[in-house]
Amino acid sequence: MTEPTENISLDARLDYERQTAKPSDIEFERIKSEEEDYESSPPNYEINTYPADFTLEVLHQKWKDKEIEIPRFQRQFVWKQVQASKLIESFLIGLPVPSVFLYTERRSQKLLVIDGQQRLRSIFYFLEGFFGEEKNGTRTIFQLKGLSNQSKYLGMSFKDLEEAEQRRLRNCVLRSFIVQQLDPNDDTSIYHIFERLNTGGTLLGNQEIRNCVYRGAFNELLHELNTFPAWRSIVGKPDPDSRQKDVELILRFFALLDRSHYQRPLKDFLSKFMKANRDPDKRVIEGFRKLFSMTSAAVVNHLGERPFHIRAGLNSAVFDCVMVSFANNLDAIPQDIKYRYERLLDDSGFLKDVSGSTTNEEVVKSRFQVAEEKLFQK
Repeated sequence: MTEPTENISLDARLDYERQTAKPSDIEFERIKSEEEDYESSPPNYEINTYPADFTLEVLHQKWKDKEIEIPRFQRQFVWKQVQASKLIESFLIGLPVPSVFLYTERRSQKLLVIDGQQRLRSIFYFLEGFFGEEKNGTRTIFQLKGLSNQSKYLGMSFKDLEEAEQRRLRNCVLRSFIVQQLDPNDDTSIYHIFERLNTGGTLLGNQEIRNCVYRGAFNELLHELNTFPAWRSIVGKPDPDSRQKDVELILRFFALLDRSHYQRPLKDFLSKFMKANRDPDKRVIEGFRKLFSMTSAAVVNHLGERPFHIRAGLNSAVFDCVMVSFANNLDAIPQDIKYRYERLLDDSGFLKDVSGSTTNEEVVKSRFQVAEEKLFQK
């Protein structure tokens, strides 16, 4: 097999991921087309964005009524009490506070927090009188700390404030930018908006973002499947990838089972598939679970562990077409399948298709067709 000669250029987010990678993370073969797709720009959208000057009291009430929702993702509330205290003091003494961004979800009309989780939670916690969520049946009293010794608010909780100060705080305004997608008639833009506006201090990977915005039964299934022993043998790491790259591979497998409507970028194709299958019924979930389990077991049984590490790291393009080919032929796996796989990896045309332009529509079609023919046709 020949080594790819593509010149790899680093993007800031990919560079960040490599610098913060953990030993337990999956090592991927670097393919320029995959990295370009990972950082591809969003398609054209018609977006309506307008400011809304909600008072803190109104925001808190919306939160209690579950009209504001903070999507679940890996990093929840991470501010320390000193950071949160300084935010509250800023409101009390009239200092400016950065705006938050909220997305109006088409289906539920709820406001999803795109940027501003730490600020909003700090506000809600202070108004409720406790810092953070309940742990072991107790919650920490939220008293302002880390302020100047001359601050009149040092050590105070919301109940300690004078009635007029409580009222003034509740009536403080936090400018919120409300984002609505008008066209196309879906919510796909939220992925790109979150990708660009998230300022939590840690750059999120693509699947981490999907984990934020496409939560539901299918997302939960992906994380469940990610723990299957046969799957861990395929990716070659016992523990989940810190950036959910393994979860993204599972999503890629399911999405590319039907390639009839595939269009690049692959990144958006995966997001649309995840959104479309966000909350399928139990029979669909069970079908997905059974197919993935049987396919993973078959691949390990016939090809061994780490079968898609063909050069230096897991090759995503080899992975997707071979896994899908196995899934389509679970009842007709040839006895010499391992030999056929070795021959496939020596095919110059196939190697070209898994080394460059791997997300191009014609290249995707070609490599899946070649894999199917070489592995399973008589």
